[in-house]
Amino acid sequence: MISFDEFVTARGPALLRFGYLMCGDRHLAEDILQEVLAKVYRRWGRIARAEPPEAYVRRAILHQYLSWRRRRASTEAIVAEVPEHPDRGLMADQVAVRDEMWALLATLPRVQRAVLVLRYYLDLPDPEIADLVGCAPATVRVHAFRALGTLRARLSAHLTAEDHSG
Repeated sequence: MISFDEFVTARGPALLRFGYLMCGDRHLAEDILQEVLAKVYRRWGRIARAEPPEAYVRRAILHQYLSWRRRRASTEAIVAEVPEHPDRGLMADQVAVRDEMWALLATLPRVQRAVLVLRYYLDLPDPEIADLVGCAPATVRVHAFRALGTLRARLSAHLTAEDHSG
């Protein structure tokens, strides 16, 4: 059986990346992971013996993210216009596109965002996502469909606005 310290040393960075993908904020991801690891530490012996520990901790991170009380919405500032892309070559364009996608992803409801991360980052099947999120597999497909539709519409609107302004 792997010790708690060995587990955190080996899998901590991957778990932090997973938390970051869920919330889009490194500091919030660190807070979520820290809270989860504090809870898991107290029951580590049972968790390490009962099931794969990483799956358990990932599920705990997901639940902590979905129930997180300190919402970022109160700290976000609304701007009149989307900032223009920097014109500093390919690398700058790639960073700008990535930032735009993160901004768009951050606008999704928490469950829709979680479904997309579980599906496209962890490559989990719908039944497993449904089990983690606490809904039916058909509902997972609905969340994914709506989330992707919202992202497409917002991206299309953004690109249309760019065409008219430039």
